[in-house]
Amino acid sequence: MIRMLSLTAALTLLPLSSALAQEATPAPGSAEARLQAASSAFEQRMERFGQRAEALSLDNSLPELEKSARMAALWAEYAPDVTAFTAEATRQASQIAAEALKDIDVNALVAEALNDPDVQEAMQSGAAAGTGIARNSAWTNPSPEQIETYGLIAQYALDQAQDAVGPSDQADDRAAKTKPAVQHP
Repeated sequence: MIRMLSLTAALTLLPLSSALAQEATPAPGSAEARLQAASSAFEQRMERFGQRAEALSLDNSLPELEKSARMAALWAEYAPDVTAFTAEATRQASQIAAEALKDIDVNALVAEALNDPDVQEAMQSGAAAGTGIARNSAWTNPSPEQIETYGLIAQYALDQAQDAVGPSDQADDRAAKTKPAVQHP
């Protein structure tokens, strides 16, 4: 359980650590500053949880069933903190990303990437490979076996469409064929 909590906290903070590491002291009131404050408070709370959980796991005077019950109660006490921190980190991460992306000119980045000789070469070779595949594919050069297979596929599709029409429509068609023609005087 301790490992699960540690993993949860680490995975929550992992994407944000690189963003926070870029700026040593975030601007007061910024999303980064709010996240840093929340992280510090959460870390202190989780250190206390770790101490209590470790003490509980080392208490050999308790039977395993009692240890498990107390560990579950301890987790229940701290689980809302993990949930609250995760929600806060998600909120702040969205704001951090928005702040980071507001100054980025995406069109300029794309244009620069497309002008890179390696990218242009890769696009040309990809297009050439695609053209070669299209020219040499079974659809453009069918063998007699492939033609027969395509015919079977087409027949199957027609049969499925006919089945979708429904038996009532087919029964109406059969009934119309078997009715004697009405003669008018």
